[in-house]
Amino acid sequence: MNVTHTPTVQEQDMRHSDWMSAATEEYRRLGALLDDLSDDEWRRPTDCSEWDVREMVAHLVGAAEAGASMRELVHQARRGRRLRPGADGVDGMNAVQVQERGDADPAHLRADLASAGARGVRRRTGLPAALRGLPIPFGPPLGTKPLGYLMDRIYTRDAWMHRIDICRATGRTPELTPDHDGRIVADVVAEWARTHGRPFALTLTGPAGGAWSSGPAGEENTLDAVEFCRILSGRAAGSGLLAHAVPF
Repeated sequence: MNVTHTPTVQEQDMRHSDWMSAATEEYRRLGALLDDLSDDEWRRPTDCSEWDVREMVAHLVGAAEAGASMRELVHQARRGRRLRPGADGVDGMNAVQVQERGDADPAHLRADLASAGARGVRRRTGLPAALRGLPIPFGPPLGTKPLGYLMDRIYTRDAWMHRIDICRATGRTPELTPDHDGRIVADVVAEWARTHGRPFALTLTGPAGGAWSSGPAGEENTLDAVEFCRILSGRAAGSGLLAHAVPF
C-alpha cells in the first residue's frame, strides 16, 4: 500500500534506536508529569475504567519491569493466565502488574517507574536483532508478533497513551512536540493504514499531527492527532476507517 505523507520528520520510519530514544523521552515526560500531581489527583478515575491514576502508574511500573527482565515478562504472562483465565494475554499481564503493586504509594511508584523505565530501555536497547525478530504468541489482541514489536512499539505507545490518560484525568495539557509525539503518531497511522488497506485521506491537527493519503477517492477524516489515537485505542468511538483498531 503506497501511503503519501507530507514531508516532515515524522515521515521517516522509526528504527530500533529511534524507538529507544522515544522511550527514554517518554519516561522523562511521564516522570515530570507525575512529580506535579497532588495526592488527590493520584485517585482520579481515568479513561481506562478499571484504573485510577495510581493503578495506571502501577501498570506502567509493571510493564517497565517486564521490559527490563525476560524472567519478569514470563512471570507476568504465566500468572496473568491464572489470574484472568480465558482473557487475552495482555489483559492478564496488566492485572498482575496492578495487583502486585496494590500497596505501593505514589512516592514509591514514581521512584520505581524512573528506575524500571531506565533499566527497561537499557535492556531493550541491547536486545540482538535476531532476538527482536523472534515470533512470540502474545494472544489477542496482538496475536503472534516479533518480540521487537512489543519491546519497541507497544511499550513506547502504551506509556505515551497513558501519559495522555493521566493528563485527561487531571485536567493537564500534555507536552506534545512533532519530533517526539509526531513520530509516534505517524507510526500509528502507518500501522492503521496497513490494517484496513483502503484508500484514505487523513489530516491530523495539533503539534503531533500531519497529513497522509493513499489512493483516489478514499474516505476523508480531519481530527486532532491525540483524539485519533484515543479512537484507535478504543478509548473513544470511531466509525468507517476509524473503527479499525491499532494496539497500544
